[in-house]
Amino acid sequence: MPWEIRMSSSRGVHYFFNSVTKESVWDRPDGVTEEDVKKLPGAELLDASNTAAPKGQVRASHLLVKHSGSRRPSSWKEEKITRSKEEAIDILREYQSEIDGSSDKFGQLAQKHSDCSSHSNKGDLGWFGRGQMQKPFEEATYGLEVGEISDIISTESGVHLILRTG
Repeated sequence: MPWEIRMSSSRGVHYFFNSVTKESVWDRPDGVTEEDVKKLPGAELLDASNTAAPKGQVRASHLLVKHSGSRRPSSWKEEKITRSKEEAIDILREYQSEIDGSSDKFGQLAQKHSDCSSHSNKGDLGWFGRGQMQKPFEEATYGLEVGEISDIISTESGVHLILRTG
């Protein structure tokens, strides 16, 4: 099997690397079972009690709406974001009512509307540990149960809805 498990030095989380195609993916590759994962080179990097989650880490998706006070008020959609923080919150409130607890709808809206480059992955940020995200984002994510969606969270990047996925 060409897959192995490696550790990302920038994110401090594991990923899967295909030594033949040189492809890297965060999620367990198609065709690789949980049993296969335990036998891959690098499997010791995973928490033995749960091969799906790196030890002490969480996984989340988010829907980010930036505003003029964001630390970088531009995105893949808009070169210069001029909306106020209050307007950004109002936009998220609309998305929140559309989502109505649905993780599928969350992903659809994140893909279409999020001001983060993670929009291309339906808002998925992958696995991360403490100290890797801005404090309010980290605290909110660790405070959620898997499958739960946060209320609006404000960080230096803008305002977010967070869906804990792992």
